[in-house]
Amino acid sequence: MSDITYIDLVDDCCYLHLVTDAYSQKIVGWCLSETLEAEHTLEALRMAISQATADELKGLIHHSDRGVQYCCNAYTDELKKYGIKISMTEDYKPTDNAIAERVNGILKTEVIYREHRFKTYQDALERISGFVAFYNDTRPHSSIGMKTPSEVHQEQGPQRIMWKTAKELSGAVCPLPQGTP
Repeated sequence: MSDITYIDLVDDCCYLHLVTDAYSQKIVGWCLSETLEAEHTLEALRMAISQATADELKGLIHHSDRGVQYCCNAYTDELKKYGIKISMTEDYKPTDNAIAERVNGILKTEVIYREHRFKTYQDALERISGFVAFYNDTRPHSSIGMKTPSEVHQEQGPQRIMWKTAKELSGAVCPLPQGTP
């Protein structure tokens, strides 16, 4: 799953290009840049690709929105070179790229909104780099059995679904009294 999110600086903004493994929720590739140019999105992809063997990559599905960075020839050619299948959202609904959007939300809630705005690009780079390491290696996730993404990334086989359905949540959060229509 791939996405780009905006990071506010005091006098400007920068862009975080992320590649997240859907199985483990590990951030496997990322790049903070001062522009939205596709070369930065490609850098994040190449970081992710460098962590796997050719056999592990073949047949994977890469999902993103339809941003120009993901549609450009350089990006799609890189995916095709490794036998990675391309999947893109039908339109621009955030729910169509939910895992990537969730990672963005965690990052923004736990780091970015607490800072309000980073002073400089370098300040943002240092804090985000530290957070990616924390997110992958230290922060447990309830949806993957209170394990870290790095732990789950090393596992093989089916992943047990740990999240609750909307029906389970609605009953657990606010059960209605008997006889309520």
